[in-house]
This record gives sequence, structure tokens and C-alpha cells, in this order.
Amino acid sequence: MFDNVWLIPLFPLIGFLINGLLGKKIKNETVIGSIGALAVFASFIVSVMTFIKLIGLPTAERSVNVKIFTWMTAGTFNADIAFLIDPLSCLMLLVVTGIGTLIHIYSIGYMHGEEGFYRFFAYLNLFVFSMLLLVTGNNLLLMFVGWEGVGLCSYLLIGYYFHKKSAGDAGKKAFVMNRVGDFGFLLGTFTLFWWLGQNHGIWTIQFTELASNANLFPTGGVVTIITLCFFLGATGKSAQIPLYTWLPDAMEGPTPVSALIHAATMVTAGVYMIARMSYLFIRSPETMMTVAVIGACTAFFAATIGTAQNDIKRVLAYSTVSQLGYMFLAMGVGAFTAGVFHLMTHAFFKACLFLGSGAVIHSMHHALHHVHSHDDAQDMRNMGGLAKYMPMTYGTFLLATIAIAGIPGFSGFFSKDEILWQAFANPLHGGLNMLLWGLGACAALMTAFYMFRLVFMTFHGSCRIKPGAEKHLHESPMVIVFPLIVLAILSIVGGYIGLPKLIGDLFGGIPNYLEHYLEPVFANANAYIQAHTHHGHHSHALEWGLMGTSVVIAVVGISVAYLLYIASPEIPKKFTSAFPALHRAVYNKWYIDELYDFLIVNPCKALGRFLWKGFDVLVVDGIVNGVAHVVMAFGGVIRYMQTGQIYNYAWSMAFGVVVIIGYYLFK
Repeated sequence: MFDNVWLIPLFPLIGFLINGLLGKKIKNETVIGSIGALAVFASFIVSVMTFIKLIGLPTAERSVNVKIFTWMTAGTFNADIAFLIDPLSCLMLLVVTGIGTLIHIYSIGYMHGEEGFYRFFAYLNLFVFSMLLLVTGNNLLLMFVGWEGVGLCSYLLIGYYFHKKSAGDAGKKAFVMNRVGDFGFLLGTFTLFWWLGQNHGIWTIQFTELASNANLFPTGGVVTIITLCFFLGATGKSAQIPLYTWLPDAMEGPTPVSALIHAATMVTAGVYMIARMSYLFIRSPETMMTVAVIGACTAFFAATIGTAQNDIKRVLAYSTVSQLGYMFLAMGVGAFTAGVFHLMTHAFFKACLFLGSGAVIHSMHHALHHVHSHDDAQDMRNMGGLAKYMPMTYGTFLLATIAIAGIPGFSGFFSKDEILWQAFANPLHGGLNMLLWGLGACAALMTAFYMFRLVFMTFHGSCRIKPGAEKHLHESPMVIVFPLIVLAILSIVGGYIGLPKLIGDLFGGIPNYLEHYLEPVFANANAYIQAHTHHGHHSHALEWGLMGTSVVIAVVGISVAYLLYIASPEIPKKFTSAFPALHRAVYNKWYIDELYDFLIVNPCKALGRFLWKGFDVLVVDGIVNGVAHVVMAFGGVIRYMQTGQIYNYAWSMAFGVVVIIGYYLFK
């Protein structure tokens, strides 16, 4: 039934091979871009067909393993190239291929004229291929191949402008920090495989087999060790405290790369992995609490930094870190469906926001180039009033901003409100719930503020671009605008498949389609929660009250942004003058990068220099060079014995005869 599933990752791989091997010869940008976009679109079509087949099956049968071939065999261990098709993987397939297609189309216009155009699309296709392998692999080993693949591609794409030192440094930073997380993933995999095999004779890393044997895992103990190792992997890939600093620096890559990394691929990998292994995580209260606390703290902490940034892409980058924190908060309180729901809605509005910012930057670059200005095209302080020059970009950007702010009727409201409600009412963490909800609510307030600050500074007020440049500001071509329109529509309607029961009942009993759809995936984890926790009753009035509070929080954030950047724009300057130290700390990202440099980077560099100059040069090279000098000196001595003159050899022979005779005479 699902025999054609292998085509989903194959198409982007073919696109990568064609553009990577032949792109330099093809040269035509339209052809190269079309190959890349059509490859991902073909995967999207097959994904849609697979989804239709899946929902046509009875709920209990919506989990299918499709084996392609056996990869390796060692004793009782088998690793297959096989795909797991279930509601979770199908949803991820639609998100990755759908958003990926729109980003590829956008890239045709955005990357026009760039050096290495073919190389960009080859990397982009390889990125999508790796992510598809990650979300469809039916075992931990195949997932890890995709996991490493997206890490490699992120390095290539973030450092795409490799002639810039900052881009090269950002690529290396992402690569190294992800290696820390990858170590945790591998350690968790090895420990899980060893424990289950050693204690129960089940030598497997296949997800369906692990889920069917979930009852064998004890609560806490070794499960805590295993899940914390996996969570370390997730913090690296999904940019959570303390391994988040690589993601804002990833802005050095082209804007389509930022959109792909932040919306549909790489950063969602950690969330997906926890969701996939929910039956294991739920058996460790310690890990669940760690995930929830780290997620809530990341959401809050990143939001504070976003309030003071002036680079349009950097604001969105910290917004991504914060929104990922919400997803981890959901996972940590056992609201797995809500976490996946926010992953999906976030993909819609965040892709729209990044691509919209790219359109703004593209137009700013064009305008500044015409007046020979070297002003920063990404600095919002150089923008203002762009709405009248770029009405379509402004309209789509505004809709996505309303969605992320959590205004009712938009997708972000439904998913974010569900997470906040679950953080408050979940039965796992007791007295900690209020703190988790409070951190999430404060993050929501700051999100609404800094996102509308971005909108007001960029599109409203007077135009602050260099005089004369405003004449060259223009709306982007349709190849750039079209993906924005599609994503803006999804930012509005994408949340209605996951209506909370409270709202669904208000409108005549509309079910939560997403919850019912994902129910088989999280049935094991939900059953464990039901069996091992005490569920207190929460009134509908309380839920309505918290929902109303969320709306008020969003409105307050928007109102404060309007007051500070439209009604009274002089207030921010007064505030920074009154609290210069606080502003400097937030603007400089609380000096976390500097702290890491002091504690980790500089000591490692010092150790490297010592091992190089103190050990390698002095000891290793000293030994090698010393041996050479000894040999040379010895050779310099004995060379006098090899003069090439016969009388010297005769004297040597005579001397030898005398020595031998003397030895026998006087011994």
C-alpha cells in the first residue's frame, strides 16, 4: 500500500545530484531553480498521497513499516533502511515538503544573480532530503543519519558566503555546538540498546518495537539517564539553553536558509524526536520536569533578548528560540499533541516572517546600492514607512505577526493557548505549574511586544533610509510574493484543525481533529499519565479565564509597542538613557557568548596553543628533529672514515689487524 514512500526522500536527493554535479554546466538559473523546487514539490505530492492513504485506514492500523532493504546485520542486531509511516511522520512530511517547496520557489527570485546559484539549490535539496530521512526513519540509527545530515547541511548553508569571516565562524559554531548534542543522542541510543538487550534479550532500536515494549522500562532510574542523553541531543539541535547560541548566528546565511532552518527543518528535529519517543520520556518524572523547566526558561530568556535587537533577522531568530521553548514546555508537561500543534503553526507563520524579512532586505539592498550607501540593510533603524512601498509584503508580514502574537482567530493563538493551559493544569509537576505558566505568559507578553516593535519600526512611521534611496524601494516580484501569500493564509487557517475542546463545544461540538489524528502516536504516553497521576478537576471558567488572560497579555504587548514606537517614539531613548546598563546587557544578549568564550572557548584555544607550541613543537618536533641532528652529527664524524683514498683504507686495515692481534696476545 505504501510501496512508493521511498520516493519522498529520493526526489530531493535526485535534485541534489543533478544540480550538484551538472549545475555548473547548466548555468541557467531558471532551470536550476526549477529542478530544485520541482524535486521537493514531487515529494510533497507523494506525501499528500501517503497522508490520504493513511487516514483511510482504521485508527488502530495507522502505523506501517516499509522496509526497503537490510542495511547491516551483526549477530541478533539488524538495521534496515526502512520508513515508519504513521500520523506523526505524515504530518512532518507535509510540513517539511510543503514549506520546503515554497522556500525553494522563493529562493529562485531571492538568490537571482548570486555566485554559486547551483550550489545553493544543491545544498537546499540535500537539506530537505536529510530532514525527510530523519522524520521517516523507522529506527534510531536511520534517524541519526538524517540528524547528522541536517547538521552538515546547516554548516554548508550558514557558511554559504564563506568569503565572509562572520559567516564561516557562524557555520563552525553551529557545527561544533550540534556535535555536543549529537554525542548525547548517540550515548542515549547505545544505553537504550544495551539495557533493553542485556536485561530483556530484546536487541532493537526500531521505534515500533520500542513502543510495544515500553512496559518493560521502569519509572526513573536508567530511563532517566537515557532520556536525559536524548534531551541533550534535542537541546543542541533545537537550540535550547545552554546550546542555543548557534541559532541567532545562523542569520549569516541567506534568508531562505534561515526560513528553512527555523521553520520546517533542523530546529524542529529535537521536538520531533521527543514526540516520537514520548512513551520513554513519560516514564522519567525527572526528565519531564527538566524538559519543562528548560523549555519555559528558554522561552522567557530568548524573549527578553528579542526586545532590544535592531537586526530584523536577529529579532526573528530569538523569536524562534523562544517559540521552540514553548514546544519543549509542552513536551515537558505531557502535552505532546499541543507541542506538535505549535510546531506546525510555527512553521507557517515563522516561514512567512523570515521570507517577508528577506523581501524587505532584498528591497533595502537594491535601494541602498543605487545611492552608494553602506548602511546596514537589515537594521530596522534604517527602515520605516515601508508599508507604502511594499504593500503585499507588509500585509502578509502583519498577518503572520498577529498569528505569533497569539490574537484569537489566528493559528498561533490556538496552539500557544493550549500549551499555556496545559502548563497550568497538567498533573505531572504540581506546585511547579504556576511558575511554568508564569514564564510562558511573560514570554507571550514580550513576544507580542517585540514582534509589533519590529512591524512598527520597519513598516510604519517616517522612512529613515538614506535620502534619495526611497525612490528605489519596490515590491518584490511574484516569485517572492506568492510563497508569502500562501504562508499568510496558512498562518490564519492552520490552527482550526486543532481547536481546543472548549472553543469547539462553543461552536456546536467541533472536534479537535489534530488530537484525534495523533491519538494513536501518543496513546502509550497518555495511558501512562492516566494511570500514574491524579487528575484534578478544573472548571471551564478557569480555562476561559486563562484564555482571556492570554488575549489580554497579547493586547498589552501590542499596545506597549504602539505607545513606544508610534505614539511616543522618544520614550525608548529616555528609557535607555535612564537604564543604560540594563539596555546594554539585553542588547548584548546578557553576555552569554562572552561568558562561553571565557569559560570554554578561550581555555580550549589556550590548551590548543599549548599542545601545539608546548607539546607538538617542543616535544614531538623536538624528538624528531633531535634524532635527525644526532644522525647528522654521527654521520659528520664517520664520514671521515669514508674519504675514497686507498692509503686511508690501507691504514684502517693495518690498524684493525694490530687491534685483533693485540687482543689475542694480551687477553
